[in-house]
Amino acid sequence: MATTGQGSQGPLAGVRVVELAGIGPGPFAAMLLADLGADVVRVDRPGGSVIGIDPAFDLTNRNKRSVLVDLKAEGGAGQVLDLVERADVLIEGYRPGVAERLGVGPDVCLERNPRLVYGRMTGWGQDGPLAGHAGHDIGYIALTGTLSMIGRSDEPPTVPANLVGDYAGGSLYLVVGVLAALQHARTPGGTGQVVDAAIVDGAAHLATMIHGMLAAGSWQDLRGANLLDGGCPFYGAYATSDGEYMAVGALEPRFYEEFTALLGLGDEAPDRGDPGRWEELRALVADRFSTRTRAEWTEVFEGTDACVAPVLSLREAPGHPHIAARSTYVEHGGLTQPAPAPRFSATPASVRTGPAVPGADTEAVADEWGLPGLLTTGKETTG
Repeated sequence: MATTGQGSQGPLAGVRVVELAGIGPGPFAAMLLADLGADVVRVDRPGGSVIGIDPAFDLTNRNKRSVLVDLKAEGGAGQVLDLVERADVLIEGYRPGVAERLGVGPDVCLERNPRLVYGRMTGWGQDGPLAGHAGHDIGYIALTGTLSMIGRSDEPPTVPANLVGDYAGGSLYLVVGVLAALQHARTPGGTGQVVDAAIVDGAAHLATMIHGMLAAGSWQDLRGANLLDGGCPFYGAYATSDGEYMAVGALEPRFYEEFTALLGLGDEAPDRGDPGRWEELRALVADRFSTRTRAEWTEVFEGTDACVAPVLSLREAPGHPHIAARSTYVEHGGLTQPAPAPRFSATPASVRTGPAVPGADTEAVADEWGLPGLLTTGKETTG
């Protein structure tokens, strides 16, 4: 496994980002920008971590720096606005209206810095009947129809951790929006603007291909009944004799032929093109996989185009030969973690620093950003 150090600053070197501390998709989006080389200063609130774990293990705060500012205290908003004046991007994940009440809403920030990209990360968005209500990933993907597609037809929908809503539908869309808006702000005559990244919008957008298939009649509006949702017997996961699993994705005919040959089905397999016999085929495949361990089946399919892979745990994944060869996971400060992605040929990104400890970088930021007043406030806050 590779380790990382200071190295290159990445393609966003020179971009300054102010992140107002929060949890979930906002910090992850800021981490992506930091991974790519942006100078991300996280404005933490006094009183400890908002995520409830030791900040030293909060990997979403890697490659960042932290200052402490109490936005509810006199002068707190002014300190943030001083940072904003020197920044290219601001990211906040408050409920609609909260940033405005704290004195750091988009109007006042853009007045101070007309080229600022003001990124807003919410679940429901800035408007609509639910905009002011609490919510979490599972609710956002539920209302967009996305959750309804995940899981077996005879069981409740499967909860995909918080990957589909918070991070795929939230963080990634915020980053795309921020980078697009940053490009616009830097063009001749360009201006700053607000990027409204709502998880409901992103989670719905992720299913664009599925909606096209639904309209064309090639996708049923039923969970576990389609080619890519576990309904298809040659696209799913099967238990092995040791209680582990193998993942099968043999969609194309030539890959399927190799899969069935290596699995030992031979001519007994029913026609894969007949959905009416899919359950029969699934039972046959499941029976075959149950005869050997995951390690044994891994050896059978190793180096083939059958599109079969062992289902590895989080702790096992970094050790897989392919994953290890690509340094998909890296070690920094004794913590194993996913490496920055994607990869760049001229400006490679890296894990440069560990998770930012709240308030630890106030002096350095005050010096480099030319904000001596921030240093005074930081000392008062931490004292």
